This record gives sequence, structure tokens and C-alpha cells, in this order.
Amino acid sequence: MIPAVRALARAAMAARPVPLADVRARAGLLDPSVRSYLVPVEVFTAVAAELTDRRRPDGAFVALCHNGRRWFRCRSVSYDTPDLRSFHDHRLGRRARYSIREALCEDTGERQFEIELAGGRGAPVTHRRPLLPGDAALGPASRGFLASVLDRSYGIAPPDGLGRVLETDCTRATLVADGQRLTCDAALRCRDVATGRTLRADGGLVLVRSRTAGRPGEADRLLDDCGIRAGEFTAYCGGLSALRPELTAHPSRRVIRTVFPAAG
Repeated sequence: MIPAVRALARAAMAARPVPLADVRARAGLLDPSVRSYLVPVEVFTAVAAELTDRRRPDGAFVALCHNGRRWFRCRSVSYDTPDLRSFHDHRLGRRARYSIREALCEDTGERQFEIELAGGRGAPVTHRRPLLPGDAALGPASRGFLASVLDRSYGIAPPDGLGRVLETDCTRATLVADGQRLTCDAALRCRDVATGRTLRADGGLVLVRSRTAGRPGEADRLLDDCGIRAGEFTAYCGGLSALRPELTAHPSRRVIRTVFPAAG
């Protein structure tokens, strides 16, 4: 087993399992701050062990559980225009930027059409629409949903020519406490739809996304104590930059080489 997947599975098994409704109740954030970390597996193991310790005075983090599973195989497809408008808007830090994707949890069969916007203070805000079996990700209902979200949020129309650009998959576990939520991804794989080229992330890294109610949470403080600083990395922009070296990198090439050692 890949080291990062093994560490993620051990962390999830150490935590008390809870259903999705409990996760939403404990980590429902009105105005969340989001921080991303690239965490070496040894650091992740130590931090997760402290967070899931059931003797913690403030209560241990619990793990999302569905049908007895506490970690899941997740896939997504990112959509963009032929000139990669979404990619470049994110690279340049434009205010009215957004990402469009289809997300699938293979272990539950749940599919979502997702639009991620840049919210206040740069924290992403995600709008979701469930997809039923047989629904096309960019069918009429999803296109109408996209038009409504972009008009309401930015006063703009959806772009023309949207198509599949990047496919990703990973193993994911979710740990939560009151007002805190950690999405932990391991074994990230990215595939360029245009070329078919594939890259895999370093098997010794866990990609952690921390959501809190504003101030850094306990997980953020523990990671900081271990010398792990929050940075900016997304599977779409980072993966596409690694797969297409001719693109101006976002984030930096150093970060991309850390996540994808085989990148050109």
C-alpha cells in the first residue's frame, strides 16, 4: 500500500466513525477559512494521532463513515474553455474566478456537479447540484445551474466551449471536530484529457485541506508547530501545470516538483 494511503487509513480507523449528517452538523461553517497543506506522511501520522486521541480535553476528531467505510476513492473531471480561461484566471488571482467540475465518490456512487468560486478573503465557496444516474455533467439542468450561480455571484454569463480538461482521482478521508473539517487526500493521480498523459503525486505526501470558522484551528496549529506552512495548491491548476510545462506555473514550480516528482 502507498505510504500516504496507509497513514490516511490508520488515521480514519483511529477516529470514531460518524455519518455524513453528523459531519455537516459539527462542521457547518457560515464563513469558512480554507488552508491547504502538503504534509509528509510522518508528520501527518503524528498530527492525526494527536487529533484523534479520544482523551483530548476538547474532544477528538471523528471520521466520516458511509456503509462501514472511512476512506473513499474519489474521482473528478475539471471543465474549462479551449483557452483555459479558468486556469489562467486562477493563476492571475482574478476576483471573478471559478472552477467547474464533476465529482464522483466511487464507493458511494454519489455524483455532484460543482462550481467553486473565490469567496471573501480568497476562501473558496462551493455550489453543488446532485447528478442522477445517466445525467450528463454538462446537461441542460447543470448549464442552467451554472448560469444562475455565475450571474448571482459575479453578474457574468457562463463561458462557451466548455470541455473536459483534467481527470483526477485520489483516496480521501474526512476528519471533523466542532467548527473544523479536514479533507485528507492521498495517492493523487492527474490525467490530461487532451494528451492522455498521467502523473502521480508523491506517495509520501498527504494533501490536507483545513476548513475552520475563521481563525486557525487545532490542526492548523499542530501543523505549524511541525514546520508545515499553508500554501496554495489545487489538483486542477497544480496538476495541469505539471502535465503541461509550457503553461506558466501556478503554484510555483518548486511546489509542483514536490507534489509530482516526475513532472518535467
